[in-house]
Amino acid sequence: MTTRRQFLHNSAAASAALLAAAANTESARGYAANDTLQVGCIGTGGRCRKLMESLRTIPGVKITAVCDVWDVHLEAGKKLADPSAFATKDHHALLARKDVDAVLIGSPDHWHVPLTIDSCAAGKDVYVEKPLTHDLAEGQSVIDAQNKHQRIVQVGMQQRSMPHIAKAREIIQSGQIGKVVKVHLSWNRNTSRATTNKLGIDPNSVDWKKFVGNAPAQEFNEYRFRNWRWFWDFGGGIFTDLMVHWIDVAHWILDLDHPLSAASIGDFHHAGGIWETPDTVQTLLRYADPKPAAGSNPPAIQAYFEGTFSNARNASMIVFMGTEASIYIDRGRYELIPERKSKLKPSDWILNEGMPRGADFYPQPDGELLHLTNWVECTRSRKKPTAPAEAGVTSAAAAQLANQSLRSGQVAHWGAK
Repeated sequence: MTTRRQFLHNSAAASAALLAAAANTESARGYAANDTLQVGCIGTGGRCRKLMESLRTIPGVKITAVCDVWDVHLEAGKKLADPSAFATKDHHALLARKDVDAVLIGSPDHWHVPLTIDSCAAGKDVYVEKPLTHDLAEGQSVIDAQNKHQRIVQVGMQQRSMPHIAKAREIIQSGQIGKVVKVHLSWNRNTSRATTNKLGIDPNSVDWKKFVGNAPAQEFNEYRFRNWRWFWDFGGGIFTDLMVHWIDVAHWILDLDHPLSAASIGDFHHAGGIWETPDTVQTLLRYADPKPAAGSNPPAIQAYFEGTFSNARNASMIVFMGTEASIYIDRGRYELIPERKSKLKPSDWILNEGMPRGADFYPQPDGELLHLTNWVECTRSRKKPTAPAEAGVTSAAAAQLANQSLRSGQVAHWGAK
């Protein structure tokens, strides 16, 4: 058993090593490790500003430009940037600047791919929030942009940078829990998000046409503007907002690509008539076994996800169910649960003792800082980051196939017309 103190020590050591690498590795793109990496931030809403708070603590990084379509967010972003930072509502103006080497994208989902492609074409490395894509058809174009322009693209799936999840991956891939046959994922909350109070946003303070972007033209709506995740034009509901985090962990650990099929259901328990995307969902994804036995016709691996805003049971977690044992993982711990016949002994690795299981965030490990640091180091070394565009595309594709089934009421099959 690894104690909490040992875990904290190991996590701190990993953070220090990544920070040191960011400060000492030579860059292949023409700026040395002791030069400042100049970052522009696009879409400086609440999520982006949280990342900016971590980003500006990394040695050798300076936030030199900010961009947002809303005056309020633009001003808030300026407060976290360098005092002399350039501010604009036009991302093209930011990308044209020579004092921007890389960009951090925290926009609504439907802007992720267009902004990433434009940034790569402008010669900027990219950190972009998940889900990378808003539509299955976008996937290849963003991978092509990353590769054509030889850019470092890191997708904000920070679980890949958490040391305890990397350790769990080693255990699973070593075969210690046997053959994994099922994966159970959840992100359940008991909190109402569907309040309709007047927000009092001045339409003149928002470049609404730019916010809508490639979505269908529509009149300004302050609720949709501030709650875009729950409307199909701009987001994809619980599957894209929350499931992507854990399905990416399943892809990473089991070497999975896209699902073969998705069977989804969704209902409204408190957001009916307000949101377009259901507030309570489930989906069953089937994947081809990446390591089938020779000459066999193996069954598919099943991955089952549940999410709701009306009950917090299971909260945020993923469980890999193997023939010898299961591993429970959340953002602060993993726990090994042997089967009765298994020779393995129960063990756990717990961080933040006393905290509830499955919390959305834990003070340690600081996955956001570790993930951003990995990106910064890779902009200098030109090595592939922990979560490149290819990973972002496949994880988002699983959520989009789940949404296809949800919206059609039928099982969605990969590649079906």
